[in-house]
Amino acid sequence: MILTEERNKQTSNLDKMSVEELVAVINNEQHIPAAAVKHAAPEIARAVSLIEEGLSNGGRLFYVGAGTSGRLGVLDASECPPTFCTPPSMVQGIIAGGETALRNAVEAAEDNRDKGFKTLKDFNLTKYDIVVGISCSGKAAYVAGALEAAREACATTIMHSCVPNDVADKLADVSIITIVGPEVITGSTRMKGGTVTKMVLNILSTAAMIRLGKVYDNLMVDVKPSNKKLRERAARILSSVTGLPEEQCPPLLEKAHWSVKTAIVMGLCSVSCERAGQLLAEGNGHLRYVVDKYSSD
Repeated sequence: MILTEERNKQTSNLDKMSVEELVAVINNEQHIPAAAVKHAAPEIARAVSLIEEGLSNGGRLFYVGAGTSGRLGVLDASECPPTFCTPPSMVQGIIAGGETALRNAVEAAEDNRDKGFKTLKDFNLTKYDIVVGISCSGKAAYVAGALEAAREACATTIMHSCVPNDVADKLADVSIITIVGPEVITGSTRMKGGTVTKMVLNILSTAAMIRLGKVYDNLMVDVKPSNKKLRERAARILSSVTGLPEEQCPPLLEKAHWSVKTAIVMGLCSVSCERAGQLLAEGNGHLRYVVDKYSSD
């Protein structure tokens, strides 16, 4: 029996517990994922470096999973465009069973290896693409098929699971194993397995985007100000970096076509919008490079 299907000795008699006891025991188990991520940090760092290399060469990042794993991949991918202003094609989430499986369980879809292979094959993968297979049990055939297609295309392959497994050993350039033990409810990997998966994917995408220059200091300088809240955030970021009063920032952002990076360069380097764009292009979009080299401060 695989570890994710074993019974948890710490959570026996759940149905006899009070509400307070249930909250306590579930919370105690949720501390385990952080330790598992820390233990897997070297493999996660290696994966980030491979993702950075692929994306910097025009590649794409694909998350592939079934059930909760697939949904978390789609979630992480969908948050990259508003957070880092990435094109939708740069980071993509693929779930076994397609769009329907995002809201409704399509459990048998994870067993279709051929479908996983064909789905990724249809993306015309290149050697610069990165495919991250996600399967807590390591047994999702759909994920194995997707990684096979990636291997055939010489794309980079990464596998995240909660148990050592043959799929990772055979098909992944980097295997990220986060052992969180048996679940609170036996086999319910939407719990600790889901938590640790969310943590790993957050690190993979966030660290890679930082390395690609989409963050300055700890500020979201590539944010896409598509609503009132994000426009206010853009103004606060501009004010924080340039020292301008916050109320003076919206006009400068408008001149920069609401590109926070461009507005920062305009403010710190006393240049036009066009020139700011040229300087950022020279630095491959890295604001740190432009500020350190051209800022008048």
